[in-house]
Amino acid sequence: SKGRKLWKYRLDHDPEKGRTRLKLQGKELVSVPTEIFDLEELQILDMSPERESCLTYRLDLVPKEIGQLRNLSVLCLDTNELKSIPSEIGTLGNLERLTLSNNNLTFLPEEIGKLQKLTSLHLANNLFQDFPVQICILRKLTFLDISDNKVKAMSDSIQNLTKLETLLLFFNRLESLPNSFCNLRSLQTLWLGKNRLRALPEGFGKLVNLDWGNNQCSSNFEDNPLERPPVETCRGGPKQIELYFATWGNR
Repeated sequence: SKGRKLWKYRLDHDPEKGRTRLKLQGKELVSVPTEIFDLEELQILDMSPERESCLTYRLDLVPKEIGQLRNLSVLCLDTNELKSIPSEIGTLGNLERLTLSNNNLTFLPEEIGKLQKLTSLHLANNLFQDFPVQICILRKLTFLDISDNKVKAMSDSIQNLTKLETLLLFFNRLESLPNSFCNLRSLQTLWLGKNRLRALPEGFGKLVNLDWGNNQCSSNFEDNPLERPPVETCRGGPKQIELYFATWGNR
């Protein structure tokens, strides 16, 4: 478009899905080009600097004007220096994928709960100490990565994410899981390694889609001080875990 400094960003079309895509790039970049927020047709916005690229600028905040891009379905903000996300994120009602990994986030705005089309949320390698309960009303969510944080406890309301298929929680400080966790019957991949878990909920064996037989990587319990059941039993899969608790309950 005339008058725009195209060395700051590139606008093109995603040939696979026919969506309008913009990737922020350029070593001279010193701020987010305000022209971006006039692109109402934009569906994919990638503002994640690539490790090997010449893009050295990193966001320390997301402009509130992000709320103008109401057709966005994908928003990538990984590997920046973000400490917060503006409440205007809640106006992006068509958003399906949001990536916020490798930042300095400690909380999410309440308005993130309005993203009812969101299926994939990436929060790895931030500074969360509390599990962000706002995301537990995102009922279409199938993928959640909140690994490599400092989360100590899981909210009971996690059970609302009934469509969740992948949940990555490794490298946190979890000491226990609520009984409601066992209602996540759609789970196929669950990584719990490198936490502080001493016991699993007694209903854990109900998570029958965590199929170790077909996928050895479907779950991970390593580097937890597990006693009930021990890690060796967990490696046997949901049936072994269920058998353990059935036997343990009769002791």
